[in-house]
Amino acid sequence: MKKIILALFVSLGTLASAQALSNGAIANTFPNENIFLDASTNNNAAVNDGKGLLFPTTDLTAFTFKVASLDGINFPSAYDGMIVFNIGVGNTLTNDGVVSTPVSRGFYYFDNPNKSTDVTGGRWLPIGGGNAKFDVTTAETATNTLVASKQVYAIKGTFTATGNSTAVNIPSPAGMTALYGITIYRAGTNTVYDRSLYSYTIATTAGNAITGSPSMSVVYPNGTYDYVIEYLK
Repeated sequence: MKKIILALFVSLGTLASAQALSNGAIANTFPNENIFLDASTNNNAAVNDGKGLLFPTTDLTAFTFKVASLDGINFPSAYDGMIVFNIGVGNTLTNDGVVSTPVSRGFYYFDNPNKSTDVTGGRWLPIGGGNAKFDVTTAETATNTLVASKQVYAIKGTFTATGNSTAVNIPSPAGMTALYGITIYRAGTNTVYDRSLYSYTIATTAGNAITGSPSMSVVYPNGTYDYVIEYLK
């Protein structure tokens, strides 16, 4: 059935620049216009049935592109602008250089800036309702933030302050190359304690973070703190 529908749209596109579909009849009403197909109903209440286009569902957390036919000539779009209705929750795959992004149930489109012979650097973006939500846990999570086209990741952790030193241990996540930001919470709560560090050293694991702000190091009170660290790889 899906193949038949696809074949119908391809056939329509070869007949004329634009087609009009009205009460089941297809006519070459808009030659040389930008639209591909106009399926809107007219203002006559008797025939204004309000038809809709039903998209097949797709699980983007397990979706991979077929790139063998991307030659830049016969298939020049390289999936740029492809729309799907996603039913998966999690992160998209990174096959063939696609950027991993968090997704939830809803409509998504594929943004492929290369639009040539591959999908490297392309990513799935939500349609309409803003950025998709993502849940930061103790496992690495891809956020909705890019810096100079590089993905920002996040991970949750815990550290203990002694109350007599500015140094604390915040391990660098695997593959981390730069710190993007950090949020420190009072242990076991959602109350933000601080959003800054005096300094952070990626290469070391013990005492690699100095608490405080960029202008003044501060000794945190003795206790346990939760944190979410955001970083580049």
